[in-house]
Amino acid sequence: MSIYKKIAIGVISVFIFVILVNFGLNYWIKKQLPVIINEKNKTAYDINYEKIEVALLSRNIYATTLLVHPKNQPESSKNGLYSKIESITITHFNIWDLVFRDIIQAESIIIDKPRVILYKKGEKLLNNSKSIESEIIAPFRKIIAVSNIYLNKGQVDVVSLDTNKPILNAKNIIVKLEGILITDATLKEKIPMKYKKYVLLCDSIYYKPSQFYTMTIGQISTENNFLKIKKFELLPAYSRKVFIQKLDKEKDIYTLKLDSAMINTLKWGFKNDKFFFYTPSIVLNHLDANIYRGKMPKDDLSKKYLYNHLLRNIKFPLQIDTLQVLKSKLVYEEEIDFAKGPGILNFDKFNLQATNLRSGFGLKKTNDVKIKVNCIFMKTSPLDVDWSFNILDKNDGFHIQGAITNFDVAAMGRFSRPYMNASFTGVFTKYRFNFYGNDNTAKGNASLDYDDLKVKLYKKKHPEKEAKLKSAIVNLLVKNDSKDKAKNADVELERIQEKSFYNFLWRSIAESLKKILI
Repeated sequence: MSIYKKIAIGVISVFIFVILVNFGLNYWIKKQLPVIINEKNKTAYDINYEKIEVALLSRNIYATTLLVHPKNQPESSKNGLYSKIESITITHFNIWDLVFRDIIQAESIIIDKPRVILYKKGEKLLNNSKSIESEIIAPFRKIIAVSNIYLNKGQVDVVSLDTNKPILNAKNIIVKLEGILITDATLKEKIPMKYKKYVLLCDSIYYKPSQFYTMTIGQISTENNFLKIKKFELLPAYSRKVFIQKLDKEKDIYTLKLDSAMINTLKWGFKNDKFFFYTPSIVLNHLDANIYRGKMPKDDLSKKYLYNHLLRNIKFPLQIDTLQVLKSKLVYEEEIDFAKGPGILNFDKFNLQATNLRSGFGLKKTNDVKIKVNCIFMKTSPLDVDWSFNILDKNDGFHIQGAITNFDVAAMGRFSRPYMNASFTGVFTKYRFNFYGNDNTAKGNASLDYDDLKVKLYKKKHPEKEAKLKSAIVNLLVKNDSKDKAKNADVELERIQEKSFYNFLWRSIAESLKKILI
């Protein structure tokens, strides 16, 4: 037999052998996969599928219509995690790990159109943060280990078994997680895996953080060190009357709407088991914030800490170099009686810049927090404020100064009439204030240029009618103009410990006006 025939027979024999081995392995793997997925499945979930295809040469596995549900699901009701997945593709799996270790070790897993529903007790999203690691990541790690996860067009719902209402709903989820490392060591950490890159895109998020509020996000996108949010809303779950009926003590009710938020160069995670958060910049665009305080419940007499104390006592490293709030609106409402309606303070075209916002965790020295605000007060007058404090100052010292110009005091009617039973006319040409304070006292001075100030008081029982005698007496006491010269007043008063910083500032301003005008 010639050498060429021998070579040809050898090549053909090897080729036939490879085909037979490929056929045998392919057949064996197809038979072994159901065993791994079902009989050797150590998780708390059953996994079923419509079809599995194995391509041994490309080392890919393709499965369609997967169903996941708890092994011990109750007959009468659902409890736990349920999922339907249109298809899963596992790329470049390791043949020998599958043959000898009963585990699917692969480069990537691509999950298309997963629909996940978690039924759980209580109304918290997570009863225990460790449950993700112990109930999902660790068990499934015994079936499949991949370096990359790609999830397309997912949807997640978390439903409370107590109320049968959603706690969370997220649609059109896209996830890219690359360079994954899961070890026994990482499973013990707060984030039970390490990764090199991540991308998360999601539309239409609904979340109920408590019984009192609902939160929605139009779109969220984040990639490694970047986060952008569009169309954020935090809304009360009840009308004001119902909300207040559910309160034991006075509490602000917040309504927040935000067009967009941007965080650049975001760094966060856990170090030595402590969460940390750092970014050089957060920008909030077109924030529409309403703060409502109903005075009907009993007073909350607990101590209200100043911002120095609140930031100083955050229990993890937090640093935001610059926070900007742009082209926004702030409305504060306070109501004593639903029949009278609320007093309203408006701050339009609101812009804020705060620098060096950080927690006191681990710090021995830091620069002052500095906050600048400019806006239009009561839709008529420019208002500028400069405010600074140091978070490490245990006396909680602060300095705040500002000015308002060309203020038509008649605009205060929306606040003063329902809240003080009074209205005013006249113009504050220029009001300046400059106060230094701490947790106990405030001192400072103010000056005012004003013209033709007049006061009108109303009857308590018939607030639509003027109390003419009282109005006449008050106008005799009030100096109705500053006669083209600013009038000055020194201020000193004690802080009411159960009242907020803003109450302290308002009382300081009111004290200065009282001394100037009467």
